[in-house]
Amino acid sequence: MPAAADLFGDLLEVDARPAGGGAGRLRPALFALLPGLGVTALAGAAAAWLADHYAAPLMLMGLLIGLAFNFLNADQRLHEGLGFASKTLLRWGIVLVGFQVTLWEIADLGWPSFVAIALIILLVMAAGTLVARALGLGLAFGLLAGGSVAICGASAALALATALGEKRVNQAQLTLVLVTVSAASALAMSLYPILATSLGLGREAAGFLIGASIHDVAQALGAGYSLGEVEGQTAAIVKLTRVALLAPTLLLVTLAVPREPGGAGGGAPVPWFIAAFLGLTALNSAITLPAEVALIAKRATTILLLLAVVATGIRSPMHLLLQQGWRASMPVVAATAVSFLLALAAAEMLF
Repeated sequence: MPAAADLFGDLLEVDARPAGGGAGRLRPALFALLPGLGVTALAGAAAAWLADHYAAPLMLMGLLIGLAFNFLNADQRLHEGLGFASKTLLRWGIVLVGFQVTLWEIADLGWPSFVAIALIILLVMAAGTLVARALGLGLAFGLLAGGSVAICGASAALALATALGEKRVNQAQLTLVLVTVSAASALAMSLYPILATSLGLGREAAGFLIGASIHDVAQALGAGYSLGEVEGQTAAIVKLTRVALLAPTLLLVTLAVPREPGGAGGGAPVPWFIAAFLGLTALNSAITLPAEVALIAKRATTILLLLAVVATGIRSPMHLLLQQGWRASMPVVAATAVSFLLALAAAEMLF
């Protein structure tokens, strides 16, 4: 299916039966989605409750709950809804991230810091890719692992997996990256503030280190503000700059990596969700949106990405996941170490 048709791809694939009219075709498709979406919503609500009551990372809880319900993937009635949640809802979640970043935040950071962040992202992705290829895991897996660490953790992993395609990165590989990067980010949130204090970094330097190296947005901000207001604000600006660079990173990956077998070659049209992400970022930069709109968009983004993570966990083929072994986690581990060291070096040079 062409990239331009991705918006409706999952829904149209559900409804392959001929019918008399548009409403007649749409109704069976919607009913086919309900069982899978219902299970995904219930599992997502359970994950949100656990994350709220035990101060655990939301996306990690969603993934673990999804994996716990993996046996439900054997039920054919759930397949359409699970596929819709893990693909179409994910794409809409990526689009809405555009409401959370502006070009002015990048400008406020200053060019030296921006260049440093861009270089860190490139080098971290390169580290993940090199380790993956050295272990025989392939270019696509390396880009997925390195990109998830370099930009914004699980959200970046989901976006990159969508851009790369399921034939290049299967559900088991994506799930393993999600588990590893979520666990690494949670560990970093606990350790990096302690390390920043032990190393005697200044307030802005500590904020830069945390914002440039912790994977998950919420965890980066939490770690930054745990040290103080200045550290938290600096970490927020640096982290949101990394998030803003998700769109050009996806664009480069889409243009550089050949399309899946049977599709167009490299340089194929940009997927609609990447173009929409860029459009919303530009809109958010050009006008000041009402606070209520920004809050609704942020909550909707969290809900959509949570549902996508839960559905990904349920759909993951466990036998393939168990076959991955320790080697498949090494690109994320290596990229995390490189990210910390580069962010530390940049923080000491810039501040």
